[in-house]
Amino acid sequence: MDERRTVKVSKYLSKHLRHQPERIGIALDANGWVAIDELLRAMARNNFPISRTELDHVVGVNDKRRFAVENGRIRASQGHTVPVDLALPP
Repeated sequence: MDERRTVKVSKYLSKHLRHQPERIGIALDANGWVAIDELLRAMARNNFPISRTELDHVVGVNDKRRFAVENGRIRASQGHTVPVDLALPP
């Protein structure tokens, strides 16, 4: 994946996992998680399809660790403007 595409996908993920999940028709749980399959389907429905491989690449190369993946789910790690409890130690 080229650098421009990586940045574009990262910004799209940040926007929707931190600020506007409802815009693409997803709902974050209380801790900010959403199923990866649900996210990928929502992105495709909203004319921004990506593959699981692209998603894994964007998460893996992000030096600021903006995203967390766990048990088939993804969330933004910081900077939410929607109410979530990341359940992180103080």
